[in-house]
Amino acid sequence: MQAVATTQPPSTGRRRALRAFLANPAGVLAVLFLLFVAVLSLAAPLIYPEDPLSMVARPLLWPGQNAAYPLGTDSLGRDVAAGIVWGGRVSLLVGIVAMLLGVAIGLAIGATAGYFGGRVDQVLVKIVEIFQTPPSFVLLVVLVAVAQPSLTTVVLAIGGVTWPSTARLVRAEFRSLRSKDFVMAARSLGYGHARIILREILPNALPPLIVSSSVMVATAILMESALSFLGLSDPNVVSWGSMIGAGREMLRTAWYLSAVPGLAIVATVLALNALGDALNDALNPRLSGPR
Repeated sequence: MQAVATTQPPSTGRRRALRAFLANPAGVLAVLFLLFVAVLSLAAPLIYPEDPLSMVARPLLWPGQNAAYPLGTDSLGRDVAAGIVWGGRVSLLVGIVAMLLGVAIGLAIGATAGYFGGRVDQVLVKIVEIFQTPPSFVLLVVLVAVAQPSLTTVVLAIGGVTWPSTARLVRAEFRSLRSKDFVMAARSLGYGHARIILREILPNALPPLIVSSSVMVATAILMESALSFLGLSDPNVVSWGSMIGAGREMLRTAWYLSAVPGLAIVATVLALNALGDALNDALNPRLSGPR
């Protein structure tokens, strides 16, 4: 049995959502831009095979001054374009992996609390509230500061401070779905809790979770950039945040050192937010309507 909460077949719902998404130009442009960034980042070893932290030219070449270095060089003679490409690789990796970790933790806790309710729900909600009491970025800084700064530490710390919002969202969805007719039917057929949670309720709770995931990637990228700006990320890799931090002392004389990676962050985060809005419109039948 694979019941759904809506009256239309799943394939019809997916086609409707796809048509609604493709009719949203902002969402389509966001996907194309993110694909461009992803392909560019994956191809970084082919485009710039040398270490992006290596000194390759005269320091402080402005963008356009030398065709071999289209975005110029920094104060140490490192290629800014190579840093942008390799930095996108690091930022996207941190954002996606931290999002997956946060979603996994939040989904497990939120689904358990929302499905079982009662004392289980009360205990898990208290745990969520404990993690949400301190400001998330302050907690993130503390977690990274007490550990050795590395990409693994940063990913684990970001995932550890972003899961509470997912847990609350999933809990609310499960609380609203657990009393639906298709769940009651599954229980009457003797299905176990695990099957009801994973195969009956979870598929119907996915749309808001998918939308939230795109926003979580943007949040993780911003958090990693802030940590790199403060010098709390892995010093052996280049990221957009570390490039901004390295160029902040030369804002008056070489503002492009901070502006170029800053624009990369802004464009990527805006694209992720636009993707989230487009997914929300496409996956919410009340907003997109029949097409």
